[in-house]
Amino acid sequence: VVEAICRQASTLNTHTRYLHEGILDYVERLTGTFEPDLSTAIMTCTGSEANDIALRMAEAVTGKHGIIATDHTYHGNTTAVSQLSRTNIPSTGDGSHVRHVPAPDSYRPLGGEPGPAHAMAFARTVAEAIDDLERSGHGFAGIILCPAFLNEGFPRLDPGWLNPALTEVRKAGGIFIADEVQPGFGRNGERFWGHQRIGAQPDVVTMGKPMGNGHPVAAVVTTPDIMAAFRKSFRYFNTFGGNPVSCAAANAVLDVIETEGLQENARIVGAYARDGLTKLARKYEWIGDVRGYGLFFGAEIVGDRTTKAPAPAHAARVANEMRRRGVLMNRLGIHYNTLKIRPPMPFSKENAEYMLGILDDVLADLGAPDE
Repeated sequence: VVEAICRQASTLNTHTRYLHEGILDYVERLTGTFEPDLSTAIMTCTGSEANDIALRMAEAVTGKHGIIATDHTYHGNTTAVSQLSRTNIPSTGDGSHVRHVPAPDSYRPLGGEPGPAHAMAFARTVAEAIDDLERSGHGFAGIILCPAFLNEGFPRLDPGWLNPALTEVRKAGGIFIADEVQPGFGRNGERFWGHQRIGAQPDVVTMGKPMGNGHPVAAVVTTPDIMAAFRKSFRYFNTFGGNPVSCAAANAVLDVIETEGLQENARIVGAYARDGLTKLARKYEWIGDVRGYGLFFGAEIVGDRTTKAPAPAHAARVANEMRRRGVLMNRLGIHYNTLKIRPPMPFSKENAEYMLGILDDVLADLGAPDE
């Protein structure tokens, strides 16, 4: 990736009023990883910009403004996008056009049990939010979700789980925006995109972070009809979005994912690491749940497995001590008590063994939660 960036920077780097082969090649490769209808794209520099455009697409298609998101999500930091988050509340704008629904939680599920009851309970909250937006005068434009609900604690959800909620969305004339910034590009191990793994069909897909391996590049992918509606309603230009150097970086990332088999590596090593975490859960009773898929997984830290009482302070102590010993992980989730392990895509079984060994030592040294 570094070589591709240097080579392109020394050859040509201009703004995107001038078309170049790099962006054409990349968009063709990128859209080739999606369902046939998702065949056109806009390149941006960040995921925040991509999600901002996606919101405008929803408005252009529906003529309405209201958006639904979960109550523990993060989709970026522009003024419009930050209003989607209760964890990143903006100082400007009232956000009255946004309705938040409870984030899915497979460990403490809506409806009392995981599976279909949980899915239907989530769908009911979406339907209620749609009705509320219509009554408010904002109307309902769409719903934006990370298909794996990663900031919400990556709940264990079966394929098809989201479909009852999406039925309500489409019945009301809204669109589904899939924020693939975190689960995309093969990280889930099973499919290239998170929405493909859960069997949900989005109308708009956004992506960013890993797309350029640290280089700022992002995109919005959608259908020709939605793109046409957006172009009719909004004038859009991005000086650096899709510039030659960014596209060279993004193309190189796709090359590495393909040639080094990183999606398959995510599947194999992720399963291996989760198995190791499950073994640690048998040893330490304050690990309440182990979940995830591919190379995004973790463990929920609780004070008691019977009550499932969250132990966020202890999770913070574990994450901080892991960092002190040279292994980076974080905590997130609805209660901030879920250890987030999201290693680089070339992560190996040897890396997993090392991480699990350090985690074993940390859990033993810290002992049980006292909260």
